[in-house]
Amino acid sequence: MTLEDVSDSSDKMEQVSRALEEVLVSARLHECLTVGVYESAKLMNADPDSVRLCVLAADEEDEDDVALQIHFTLLQAFCRDYDVNIVRLAAVSRLAQLIQDDESEPRDLHCILVTSPPVQPLQCPALHDVISFCEDSRCRNQWVPLVALMDR
Repeated sequence: MTLEDVSDSSDKMEQVSRALEEVLVSARLHECLTVGVYESAKLMNADPDSVRLCVLAADEEDEDDVALQIHFTLLQAFCRDYDVNIVRLAAVSRLAQLIQDDESEPRDLHCILVTSPPVQPLQCPALHDVISFCEDSRCRNQWVPLVALMDR
């Protein structure tokens, strides 16, 4: 790997990070988000065709949470069965800044689904960028790519 490859790689990750942020904000504004592990599992069971993207987020201390890891494994299996793209986030704090209102109570942000209603599909060019990144990652045998959201 050359220095140029490293630079291109970090630029690509920054672009994907910005695109993912844009997707989450746009989906929140259009009420196309399902937030929470249990809520996401219910939706994946009831209407998997409406799901466009699955975001799994965990902090370092969550890595030892066996129940959460089991839920992640089941959600990943659902996603693979229904060709839903998945990304993994290493931190929940930036995610909370993006999708939670100041006055809302804290929610389980470990799993977020971006959905697209059949009547009026979510129109977000950044979603195409994130999905392309997921497809490229799968071609490199990285089935659940890790994305770091930029702190602001």
